[in-house]
Amino acid sequence: MRALIPAVLAFTTPALACSIAEPISNVRMVKLADAIVRATASEYAFPPANPNIWTTGVPDSRVRFKIAETIRGSPPAELTLPGYLVDRDDSNDQASPCNFVRPGGRAGSCFVNSHRSGAQFLLFLKKTGSGEFTVNWYALGPVNEQLHSANDPWLLWARGRAPQDSTKPN
Repeated sequence: MRALIPAVLAFTTPALACSIAEPISNVRMVKLADAIVRATASEYAFPPANPNIWTTGVPDSRVRFKIAETIRGSPPAELTLPGYLVDRDDSNDQASPCNFVRPGGRAGSCFVNSHRSGAQFLLFLKKTGSGEFTVNWYALGPVNEQLHSANDPWLLWARGRAPQDSTKPN
């Protein structure tokens, strides 16, 4: 009698690198954003269906953000965006003003989908066709960068570039 040996087949496809048609411009990103906010990643609105499987694309989980400051636009008081909560920092290693996505977005889908729980982020938001906001609109751009403080140079630069409609929710 022969023993059955399970066969494992591995299929590979070439990885497609993220590419963009023109250089990333933080000035253009500010002009094109429908809203710019400083917000804290607080908790899952919807946790991942399987916490052992993560994607570099759009996850099934959604992170709730509490807005601390509206720099421009009219976002809701609270945002939920597709993403994962993590317990590590992923600050941008580029000098401010940033012209490139933080390290977590440099492989895969062109966007960062992980956010440190309790950390603040500068979010450049765009409205989708359904009226929701997204940060997945400016490939390889610093659209959802983790901040070091309320006086982070990236935040100060963005405030100076987009001063209209500055409000602070309660």
